[in-house]
Amino acid sequence: MIARFKLWWQIKTGQLDFPWEQDARFWVISLVLHIALLVGLSHFLLRMYEPQQINLVAPQSELLDLSEQPISIQFDEMKFEEIGENLNDEAALVEMEQQLVDDVKDAPLEVSMPVVLDADLQFEAELLDSSADFTTRLPLKGNAGVAVTGAAGAIDRITQEILRSLDERKTTVVWLFDQSASLMSQRAEIRSRFDRIYRELHNLAAQDHEAFRKHGDEPLLTSIYGFGNSYQRMTSVTNDTDRLLAAIDRIERDDTGLEYVFSAVIQTVNNYKTFRGVNRLTKDRDRNVMIVIVSDEAGDDIERIDEAVELCTRWQIPVYVIGVPAPFGREETMLRWIDPDPRYDQTPQWAMIHQGPESVMSEVVKLDFADGDPEEVGAIDSGFGPFGLTRLAYESGGIYFTVHPNRRVGSQVRRSETENYTAHFRHFFEPEAMRAYRPDYVSHRTYMQQINSNRCRMALVQAAQISRVGTLATPVLRFERFNEGQFVNTVSLAQRNAAILEPKLNQLYETLRAGEKSRADEISPRWRAGYDLAYGRVMAQKVRVESYNGMLALIKTRLTFQDTNNNTWTLAPADSIQTGSQMATMADKARKLLQQVVEEHPGTPWAMLAQKELSTPLGWEWKESFTQPPPTPREIAANNNNSNMAPNPQPQANANPPPRRPPPRL
Repeated sequence: MIARFKLWWQIKTGQLDFPWEQDARFWVISLVLHIALLVGLSHFLLRMYEPQQINLVAPQSELLDLSEQPISIQFDEMKFEEIGENLNDEAALVEMEQQLVDDVKDAPLEVSMPVVLDADLQFEAELLDSSADFTTRLPLKGNAGVAVTGAAGAIDRITQEILRSLDERKTTVVWLFDQSASLMSQRAEIRSRFDRIYRELHNLAAQDHEAFRKHGDEPLLTSIYGFGNSYQRMTSVTNDTDRLLAAIDRIERDDTGLEYVFSAVIQTVNNYKTFRGVNRLTKDRDRNVMIVIVSDEAGDDIERIDEAVELCTRWQIPVYVIGVPAPFGREETMLRWIDPDPRYDQTPQWAMIHQGPESVMSEVVKLDFADGDPEEVGAIDSGFGPFGLTRLAYESGGIYFTVHPNRRVGSQVRRSETENYTAHFRHFFEPEAMRAYRPDYVSHRTYMQQINSNRCRMALVQAAQISRVGTLATPVLRFERFNEGQFVNTVSLAQRNAAILEPKLNQLYETLRAGEKSRADEISPRWRAGYDLAYGRVMAQKVRVESYNGMLALIKTRLTFQDTNNNTWTLAPADSIQTGSQMATMADKARKLLQQVVEEHPGTPWAMLAQKELSTPLGWEWKESFTQPPPTPREIAANNNNSNMAPNPQPQANANPPPRRPPPRL
């Protein structure tokens, strides 16, 4: 066999000398011997260094009294909701804030470590790397949405975050205030709370609180900027509370309607990133930097979001946002606006404001409801803030606070003076229920890759981009048969309205149907709920409209009154489908999908909208009745001659009404 292999090798290589007959055999023998030697040495050395248990011990007389040691600042997270909910109770606020300081001062230090006496403590020198920067924090994800009733509740929580940061190292806080007209009233509320919080922080410093004492001079510095169409520094870094308050008061209103918030963040990071340098001697950062954004809009420079996120994460600068909830699946919503100048008409007006959506792209199909409520979806809280700002807070390790004065707290609806300048939401959802439905906080490119990899997601996003589709919100349901020609004309006009809707609904239906086979592979509860709701609603609307059209065709040609005295047909909603088995099958499928959304996603916007769609039957049925025919022209003239009633006096209009101004750009 060796001879055959040698012959094969000679033919292939064209060489007569076989390697094994030269020096190769000696090289192989040497390799085997060295491997055997290494294996033997490693086995011997491993036995010498078998892992042994190491116990930390100290003589009993030298055990430390832990109660006298410096402690880290601790916070009870449960206190936050209480602070946020009792904004109007000054006594309660004072009590809670004093309790917060007491908790910090008296917080126990819990240690669960068994004490073993008389043992040695040894370290391997090579395990310690003197060049390592052990103080550098790894970037942590923040919170995508903390719901509060008023902005002051968010300020209280930010105070906790400032103290946490001070416990680590000196801190600089940069406040960015939106200069839009819609935020003027809320800014006044924040200014009042701002004054109180900073004076309390200075009181802690005066009392030699550990968070301030450990850093020496200037542990807390603050700067204030305004942004809108431009970026304006209102004050340089300072610890003077009066200067900070005066800076807030100097912020001017920007009526351009543009909020370049991400550009402001980028500029801020570039201005303060030198504070995040590493000290070569201590291997520690010089200062922490926090950015706090106060805004009630989504921002008009979303194209810079990736740059802002990259800078904040690179320099480990967390961003906290006191913002608004995004409308569910919508970019804009309605804001109630009353002219702040009493010389003008004080009648409430409605203006559009850019506050969403909560995801990279809208994932909600725009469908009106059969009960004539086109604004239902726009009046729903998504449970999260606008995508760009929420992603920035989440990725940088900060928090996005969703502030709304009408948010229901328990069974009570809280309201504040800022309600007139706040988007109108009728429905809110508990954060616990919405936590599993958090949007994907990724770049636009990654988002497109994700939806392109799943036809179910692609179908939903494509359907959501189609402009709003109406419905039979006010269909003609009553048809009097006094005159045959007029009757047929009335029915034909009603059919025309349905015929206009049918192709739009068919487009939505075919778009969503393309992703039906991929639905079983979807694991995200948010995407499952979104697709099932959209597909179920579109099928329900399609059945309702096409059945309406089919039922109208019946009375023009086939239906006759069972009671010959009747002269009126009335179309009433019904659960049964009388326009064919295909429509009946689709109706059953729509009900099943919608009911599935209600059962699988309780307490969410998807379940609420599915339940609302189910509340209106999908089919129709005819009912007949008698209607008194209208009077003839001769009867009308006779009635007018016999009437001696004087006309009702009309109230006189205000001769000099105050002028009315349209809302500014928000």
